[in-house]
Amino acid sequence: MPVSALERARPPARDVVVVGGGIVGLAVAWRAAAAGLTVTVLDPSPGDGATRAAAGMLAAVSEADFGERELARLNLASAARWPAFTADLAAATGNDLPLLRAGSLAVAYDADDLALLRRVLALHREWGLASEEISVADARQSEPYLGPRLAGAARVDGDLAVDPRAVHAALLRALTRTPSGSVVRRAAAGLERDPGGRVVAVHDDDGARHAAGAVVLATGTGATPELLAGLPHVRVPVRPVKGITLRLDAGPELALEHVVRGTVQGRPVYVVPRGGGTGSGPGHREIVVGATSEERPDDRRAEAGRVFALLRDARALVPGIDEAALVDVTPRARPATPDNVPLVGETAAPGLLAAVGHGRNGVLLAPLTADAVVAAVTGGPSPDAALSAADPRRFAPAVDPAHEGAAR
Repeated sequence: MPVSALERARPPARDVVVVGGGIVGLAVAWRAAAAGLTVTVLDPSPGDGATRAAAGMLAAVSEADFGERELARLNLASAARWPAFTADLAAATGNDLPLLRAGSLAVAYDADDLALLRRVLALHREWGLASEEISVADARQSEPYLGPRLAGAARVDGDLAVDPRAVHAALLRALTRTPSGSVVRRAAAGLERDPGGRVVAVHDDDGARHAAGAVVLATGTGATPELLAGLPHVRVPVRPVKGITLRLDAGPELALEHVVRGTVQGRPVYVVPRGGGTGSGPGHREIVVGATSEERPDDRRAEAGRVFALLRDARALVPGIDEAALVDVTPRARPATPDNVPLVGETAAPGLLAAVGHGRNGVLLAPLTADAVVAAVTGGPSPDAALSAADPRRFAPAVDPAHEGAAR
């Protein structure tokens, strides 16, 4: 039978279409392609969301917080995957992706900050996590650039750090170099279902149809509500939590070797070093400062007062940043869920999977999320028991999909 013009115009169905090209979406797509699946990623500006602002701390222990034990288990499981993840990605691209392995120093500025630090360390002991209070003198021995006025310190040797922008660029290269992977720089505009209610395609904002065996939502704080408008039995309660990160170019006189995290009169702040700053001289390195967190939309505005406050608190811990050049200010919103645990895996709609809501841990959780989604698509076993807490169906309303109306 002759092939119609319409059928010739339609691209062949892909095994997976990923909606969203941040670090999580690209990690899912790359791992899916490596598993032998054909993959398309839809995103008008890959990596320009929360990935763009991320500092890259892979700090499963330091990130452990009160009331978030399930999230801590997920973070630990994913942190263990990062060395192999970066090694595989480096092999696929030919580019080295170094991990900062020196660990974190958690410091307290005053007595109240030290009391909070000790509460967190007690929580770590209760959960069996490896952290240790040390003297301020020992902290300065490890990191001579710490400020003169500190009330206490702790060491977390197992924490790692990575450059998220470099990882994202490597994922993009690795995916587009494989014959089974592609990136379409268009926004998703709607989902298509067959008469049985299965999601079978994504329509983009240029009118193109992308047929798929499975669709993965990795949309950050983007258009998820609009995409799910016809699926009342699928709920993805993601809210924007805005943060600002600052990137500084530091010369050889500020050769930080550790991530420095701390509180200054109750305000959290972190200072993350990495090699290869924007300066032209030898020994230059990038320093990332951040920690702001507000329940606000992604307006991409960097308020002067918040930038000032970040620099003020960071210099209280590491005074040497005064001499560094401020080269980048990046405000972005992170996608967070009501319980701060992401949504990873099959949704209540057949053919639709979620990889969203990672909050402040999107970079850290990317490898585990990718492995979990690929396992769900291919019918393999879950890569870790901790993922049961991330089941997207935990927020699904009690709606019978048979009564939700006809498919698009």
